[in-house]
Amino acid sequence: MPGKRAKILSSFDVGDVLVYAKCTRHPLRNTVMVLLSAKSGLRAGEIANLTWDMVLDANGQISSVIELADAAAKKCSGRSIPVHPDLMAALAAWRQVAPPLEYVIASERGGAMTALSIVVWFNRAFKNIGLKGCSSHSGRRTFVTRAARVVHKAGGSLRDVQLLAGHRSIQTTQRYIDGDSDAQRKLAAMI
Repeated sequence: MPGKRAKILSSFDVGDVLVYAKCTRHPLRNTVMVLLSAKSGLRAGEIANLTWDMVLDANGQISSVIELADAAAKKCSGRSIPVHPDLMAALAAWRQVAPPLEYVIASERGGAMTALSIVVWFNRAFKNIGLKGCSSHSGRRTFVTRAARVVHKAGGSLRDVQLLAGHRSIQTTQRYIDGDSDAQRKLAAMI
C-alpha cells in the first residue's frame, strides 16, 4: 500500500477484530495485540519488541502505564503510555497463561513474535472480517485520531497526543488525524 494511509477503524470495526481474535488458536495473545494497537497506539514493531518489564510494576502486577523503552520503539522514541482498562484486563489474563518468556507477544514456536508476523496476522484478520484498506497501522491511526478528538476533554493539547504517539514532529501527528465530516458540517452550519 505505498502512498496510501491505513484506514481508521470504527468502534464496531475494533469490536469485530476483537471477536475475530477470540476465535483464533491464541485468543488471549491476539486480543492483547489488537488492544496494544487500538488502545495504546503501538506499531507492529513496538508490539513485537514489548517485554513484560515494560508493562509490569515493581510488584510484578500489570502497571497502569506502559514504559516503552527507546530500544523497543521506532527511532528510539520510547514513551510512557497509560494502559486502557480493557488492555489491563487482557494483559492480566494473558500473563496467567503466557509462556515464560521476556516478550509479551510470543510466537507459538517460542521466542518473540516478529513484527512481520504481527503485520501478517492483522492483514489476515482484516481480510477475514471483510475490512478493506486496513493494515497493522490502522489501530495506531485509530488511537491517534480518537485521542486528538477528545484530548480537549482531558484538558490536554495536540502536544499530548504527539507524546503518546512517540512522534518527533507535531506535523507527523497531524497527518495521522482524519477529519470528521459530521463535525465539519456542524461547524459550517454555525458560521
